[in-house]
Amino acid sequence: MKTKLLYFFFLSSLSVFPQTKLLSWNLENFGKSKSDQEIAFITNTIKGYDIIAVQEVVAGNGGAQAVARLADELNRKGAKWDYRISDPTSSHSKKTERYAFLWKTANLKLKGKPWLEQKYHSEIEREPYFATFEIKGKTITVASFHAITKSHQPETEIKYFKLLPQEYPSLNLVFAGDFNCPQSHSVFTPLKNMGFSPILKNQKTSLKTKVKKGNYLASEYDNIFYKINSITFIKSDAILFYKNFISLKEARKISDHLPIWFEFSLN
Repeated sequence: MKTKLLYFFFLSSLSVFPQTKLLSWNLENFGKSKSDQEIAFITNTIKGYDIIAVQEVVAGNGGAQAVARLADELNRKGAKWDYRISDPTSSHSKKTERYAFLWKTANLKLKGKPWLEQKYHSEIEREPYFATFEIKGKTITVASFHAITKSHQPETEIKYFKLLPQEYPSLNLVFAGDFNCPQSHSVFTPLKNMGFSPILKNQKTSLKTKVKKGNYLASEYDNIFYKINSITFIKSDAILFYKNFISLKEARKISDHLPIWFEFSLN
């Protein structure tokens, strides 16, 4: 009886506090090379979510136009969407990229102007892109990030993330993206000690180049970290989109990463 009552109150609380779904996806080389069919597939994959954080939008070769194409396709699906695209990151190599946010306007309102974080841009190759959204009078600030590759030691960048909550003490921060590093790595310990928690554990999110013994997935790289005292976790998962394709090669034309998502309510 006690368990049933607790479940009832849990369901009641969900009706009082609106639920939001955040999806993060590294859409490998997202630019003019994406065909209309690929844009349509991506649209159908993400249309059920509220906020989309996209990493690896190409700085040139039609990256911004590809985001506009995606937003246009989303707007044909019955809900009104808006979007913002970052300036190119201030990369010290040729790996400069853009980020993008897309969101449904019915339940969300963009607060202020999104920004590329400049505080540690000298230490971070592709500085994170921040956007603050208002949801029923409460706010969340999503920091979208694409780390350098594993061979270049992404932990040398991620270590600066522990300083961002004190840089923005008034913001309800969420860190989302491709960290090229598993959440179990000790570099995330300071964030965890501050009350941040990953939405996925032991979930591989990058695709292999070739299927090996029936395994399509390679590494546990993508995740979302949220503050447990200000955000209520409801559900999360990775979308195994490659199952919709006849081959891994065809799936990788969409991306070499899985989209990941997080359903939550704000406390």
